[in-house]
Amino acid sequence: MMQGPESLPPVSAMMRAAGLEPKKQFGQNFLFDLNLTGRIARSVPDIKHTPVIEVGPGPGGLTRALLLAGAPRVIAIEKDKTTSPILNEIAHVAPQLTVIYDDALRVDFGALGVKDYAICSNLPYNVGTELFTRWLIRAAHGEKIKSMTLMFQREVAERITANCGDVQYGRLAVLTSLIADSKILFNVPNTAFVPRPRVQSAVVQVIPNAKKIAAICDVDKIEKITATLFGHRRKMIRGIIPNVDWTKYGLSGTERAENIPPQTFALIADDLL
Repeated sequence: MMQGPESLPPVSAMMRAAGLEPKKQFGQNFLFDLNLTGRIARSVPDIKHTPVIEVGPGPGGLTRALLLAGAPRVIAIEKDKTTSPILNEIAHVAPQLTVIYDDALRVDFGALGVKDYAICSNLPYNVGTELFTRWLIRAAHGEKIKSMTLMFQREVAERITANCGDVQYGRLAVLTSLIADSKILFNVPNTAFVPRPRVQSAVVQVIPNAKKIAAICDVDKIEKITATLFGHRRKMIRGIIPNVDWTKYGLSGTERAENIPPQTFALIADDLL
């Protein structure tokens, strides 16, 4: 008799059987398209030898894809306990799956018992950026995160991968650029989700870069200086932080935050804080 995730009914059928609906308060938009979930899972580098942490599995569409792609272990963190009948059924046929019912914002990933892990998630819209920023900072502090393959709103994906001077360039792009290598893998239309969100989505891959991390100062300082300067985007930097010799950083002081490259932010943070 066939065992494993491939033996289960379609996710949509399991949801109907359990009488479940996506919950707006959790930012839930479920992805049922097997081609898309499979494509996301297969995008995780070296997935057959890498434990994967997934946040917000919902009814387990991507979870099943990660298992089918060969992940040796999947830890799924889900805040909504009403999905437990479905996730527990997946875990029953896939012992390499562990489900933790908790708020991912409160979970210490370093205490989950996995090293050199990947993160792969269709992140809830309402907490995706906050979670991603935390993971970046953990990577900068030495957490062994091998890769992050994440679905965001297209706008957020562009903010993560933006270059200096781009309209989307801001704190998120600076932090990402100084800590990791990032790229948009592919777009995902809103028609792929249930319920259909108003916005388009994209899958972003972010791979922490040890050489970049070693080259920067304390990431907490960079966070503070970017918060200060991007907090007044329309003001010239000399008007935000006075009495600074900006020429030391190759600047005149008339620039705005959006005109400062990531490496220059690192130099300013190291010097001024």
